[in-house]
Amino acid sequence: MTHTKSKFWNSRSFLTGLFLIGISLLAVIATEIYAPFNPYFERIIIQLGINIILVVALNLSNGFTGVFSLGHVGFMAIGAYVSSILTLSLSTKATNLPDLPGWLSHVQLSFIPALLIAGLIAAGIAFLIGIPLMRLSGHYVSVATLGFLVIVHVVLINWTQFTRGARTFSGVSQYTNIWWVYIWIVITIYLVWRVIHSNYGRAMIAAREDVIAAQSNGINILSARNLAFVLSAFLTAVGGGLMAHYLTSFSPATFYFTATFNYIIMLVVGGLGSVSGSIIGTTLVTILSEFFRNAELGVQIGSIKIPAVYGLSQIVLSISFILIVIFRRKGIMGDHEINFSWLHRNKSQPTQS
Repeated sequence: MTHTKSKFWNSRSFLTGLFLIGISLLAVIATEIYAPFNPYFERIIIQLGINIILVVALNLSNGFTGVFSLGHVGFMAIGAYVSSILTLSLSTKATNLPDLPGWLSHVQLSFIPALLIAGLIAAGIAFLIGIPLMRLSGHYVSVATLGFLVIVHVVLINWTQFTRGARTFSGVSQYTNIWWVYIWIVITIYLVWRVIHSNYGRAMIAAREDVIAAQSNGINILSARNLAFVLSAFLTAVGGGLMAHYLTSFSPATFYFTATFNYIIMLVVGGLGSVSGSIIGTTLVTILSEFFRNAELGVQIGSIKIPAVYGLSQIVLSISFILIVIFRRKGIMGDHEINFSWLHRNKSQPTQS
């Protein structure tokens, strides 16, 4: 009985993961077909893809361990600035960052090595701060990680030698395209899916459900939480690097409270503890945000003209977030995934003559 149940679970997990990756591939194909005719469509799809990477990575830490971090945008900022500095051309560094140390001012890396280095630096920082922070629970860890975000923001503003301070960091090459974004979506979904369906993932979920019971069964709570925090930071930094090399110019304000609020909404709407929920919630919020952002300029419906309402997208998102928290606290998917058990049952049923 146990063996059959385990085999069923593995098959269902495989089918669900295949479905999520299939969505990504279809999005790439659709974008490649329509993007040459509609650059606006391409921009939305690329932004959606980057958001999916960030929210799935955030869900690994927030949804599967129960440790609610508010500071992950800080890792996103680290990934954006580190990868951008490493890929800047030597002439651009000499002009925009004249005070860089010699060992860095003469270094120019290609896109992927820069992304990986940025991710590893963010993961190393996450490991160091995770040792004390992952011992906390509830609102204590939320406040502590929010403090980390503030620290990163202050460092970015004041470390002008590397970041140009509060001024716009410009001159970044636009290496990010639809293929790189959705390759990283597949990598992110695969890594998160493998982790949460491994022994480490079961330890994370056990710690989330009942810390005392998990400890009594020999689970190392700190190790499970820190693994999720470090891997989540790595993927978040990669997402930040992808965004930086798509926007090509940004500032510390790009990676602060507004971005944190937006990604938390996407996560909560989709469902904490659900990879497919992260994708659904991110897609829904991204599309609605874009729709209401365009509506901010005013809408003409027949003879009725609705005047411009600036900030409408943030107002609608805030109201939606409040309603979700009140009426469906677990979000659209809760902690469940898209269920393919019906497909497995149909295949397992013997054919009758």
